[in-house]
Amino acid sequence: MKVLVGVKRVLDYNVKPRVKADGTGVDLANVKMSMNPFDEIAVEEAIRLKEKGVTEIVVVSVGEQKSQETLRTALAMGADRAILIVSEEKVEPLGVAKLLKAIVDEEKPDLIILGKQAIDDDNNQTGQMLAGLLGVGQATFASKVELTADSVTVTREVDGGSETEALTLPAIITTDLRLNEPRYASLPNIMKAKSKPMAQKTAADYGVDISPRLTTLKVVEPAKRSAGVKVADVNELVAKLKAMGVAK
Repeated sequence: MKVLVGVKRVLDYNVKPRVKADGTGVDLANVKMSMNPFDEIAVEEAIRLKEKGVTEIVVVSVGEQKSQETLRTALAMGADRAILIVSEEKVEPLGVAKLLKAIVDEEKPDLIILGKQAIDDDNNQTGQMLAGLLGVGQATFASKVELTADSVTVTREVDGGSETEALTLPAIITTDLRLNEPRYASLPNIMKAKSKPMAQKTAADYGVDISPRLTTLKVVEPAKRSAGVKVADVNELVAKLKAMGVAK
């Protein structure tokens, strides 16, 4: 049984984003980058499934050459091989979904696991788009996964609590934070990852058009919160709330 996992190189979650002076985007120069946390959870889940019988884990990333570092991290965690689709320009979720479909058609995985969203743009679209393109079942926001020979049972979080779904393979899962705690790659595995196979492709190799459909007009930082004020008593508080239209 083969599992395909998508990973993305993003600004590290510990780094405070800075907007470029011209407002065209986030400044990524000389800042720490790392694997998207939700994708790290997806890789960890694939490894746990391999420990229970999955035979191969293939990790895929779409991005610039530096995304090799992210793929090597996944290989060090326990993935078997990697595919990098090189694109120096940002690829929108639909373009990523089309590229992943082309890889799925080629690799024929039984299960595809993706992070529910990337922390840089928070689109939460790729998994759903890929399921639509492939015409297979999907379970988003997974908090528990149980795999059998021909199906997968997923517990997923919903507004009212949780629900359990059974999907026939092949299927797509997107991971939530509560699914697992990703492991740290050991030094021996980091060294072994350097020799694991990593194929490099382009969108043209798959005949996929990744031309952008959206145009970013401007990126600005959130407005700074104004300082609070102290009130002498409850009556003054209520008066201020009424002036703001909060209380009646």
